[in-house]
Amino acid sequence: MHDVDIKHLRYFVAVAEEMNFGRAAQRLHIAQPALSRQIARLEADFGGPLFDRLRPQIKLTVAGTTLLPRARELLIRLDELVDVTRRAAGGGQGVIEIGFVGSATFSILPEILREYRTRFADVDVLLHHMAKGDLVRALIDRRIQVAFTRPGIDDPEIQNEVVAREPMILALPADDPLAQRSSLALRSLANRPFIIPNPKLEDPVHDIFREAGFTPRIGQETADLHTALGLVAAGFGYAVLPESVRRSRWAGVAYRSLHSPRLYTDFIISYRRDNTGEPLRSFRELVQTYKTKTADRRLPRSAK
Repeated sequence: MHDVDIKHLRYFVAVAEEMNFGRAAQRLHIAQPALSRQIARLEADFGGPLFDRLRPQIKLTVAGTTLLPRARELLIRLDELVDVTRRAAGGGQGVIEIGFVGSATFSILPEILREYRTRFADVDVLLHHMAKGDLVRALIDRRIQVAFTRPGIDDPEIQNEVVAREPMILALPADDPLAQRSSLALRSLANRPFIIPNPKLEDPVHDIFREAGFTPRIGQETADLHTALGLVAAGFGYAVLPESVRRSRWAGVAYRSLHSPRLYTDFIISYRRDNTGEPLRSFRELVQTYKTKTADRRLPRSAK
């Protein structure tokens, strides 16, 4: 017995549903003699008749009755497989795992995810909130396909793209006297304790503060932005954070602009250079649509 032709199974189902070779041939758009030959070949493959042709009205044999529901199920699964594969080729099916640092939830990540789920409802989106070091390892090890972070990941296997650029602002206790001002000069922050949620994020901050004539005094270091906001609210110090953090409305924390057009941060999407599959391509294309709307958003001209 050689492999059963899927086409022959389709012919069998059509004849079984019509119980007439002539009507089945019309439905399949083939000649009736050709259909009869294909059914005979299928019967040879299975080792016995599938139809009882000795009566005026053909009927299924025991073998045919056994085959019919299984043939229908197989054809349905095959059609589903073809549909899923075609949608996957167009970026509409599959799984994408996304890692992100805490500050991403305040920025455009929720908006991007909402739009992506609307466009590609059949893609399973799995999210992973990670510390920066864990996120880098997960991306390199292929446990995630996309990373949202700041700054980018310095690795030859990783491609970084700027999604948005935003100013840095000061988070300070709401009852601090400096919170009475609408904006603050850098020099007014000399000798104040600072909370550092991400050392690499703070590197450019330190450089600009040094240009203003002082080195920030580090009061606390934390693993994430949310802890930093909690410490600010508790009065442990100030934190220089991306402007999108204003959306957090953290109780006991005030946000003020800083007089520095060069104090900004880039929001980065990172992915492996060798990942050319779907649905990463469709996700990257969607992100590109947001780059136009968010790149340099509210960034002072002198910082561009």
